[in-house]
Amino acid sequence: MNATNPSSSSSSSLQAVVFDMDGVLIDTEIVWQRVRESFAESIGARWTTEDQESTMGTNTAAWSRIMVERLQLRERNGMDEAAIAHEIVGRMLAQYRRHLPLRAGAVEAVRMAARSHTVALATGSPAELARYVLEASGLAPLMQAVVCGDDVEHGKPAPDIYLLALSRIGVAPHAAVGIEDSANGLRSLKAAGMAAIAAPSPDYPLSAEALALADLRIDTMQALTPELLQQAHANSARTPR
Repeated sequence: MNATNPSSSSSSSLQAVVFDMDGVLIDTEIVWQRVRESFAESIGARWTTEDQESTMGTNTAAWSRIMVERLQLRERNGMDEAAIAHEIVGRMLAQYRRHLPLRAGAVEAVRMAARSHTVALATGSPAELARYVLEASGLAPLMQAVVCGDDVEHGKPAPDIYLLALSRIGVAPHAAVGIEDSANGLRSLKAAGMAAIAAPSPDYPLSAEALALADLRIDTMQALTPELLQQAHANSARTPR
């Protein structure tokens, strides 16, 4: 996955860059974990790192179901998926309003991509949180489409969220690159037929198996350049489908 000069044909065919949000634009995976841990403690339960990793990249329907099952919420306090989703999203929004943990270089990376490509957002977060992040970061005007986890029946690792984002901007999967931090996200991108750049958060390193799905890896958002976008696209085009 080392950078080389892409061919002009690969370069000209890249049309869109689709960003994930949690872990890519904002360092919130640790916030999600702490909010869930705090909630679990409040009911005398425990939320583990393994529990957290199982929810990364998923939509509200999926992670609320996981929380109900793993914390035995129906048995403990009669909470169902809708109730825990409302509780956790409310706690997350309160955290964002106190401090929005933008990932270093993320805003600049989106602006860079938008100068030459269509950009969109495909996030497992609910629309309420995505809207707040985009407005607070100033990125809302740049996003030509915003698809949230609640917009699709099947969240990541299913390809639905990326396919819907691409349909809204009128770009074919082979002409797009996605930026993801999680294994579920990378699986979603490859299932959609897109080029994939892995941008893992330092707090949540990816396994070798997950990294093998990526066409290129960056360790910081500052590292994302027009050349690397083109290289990821070229690498994907050379990979047998």
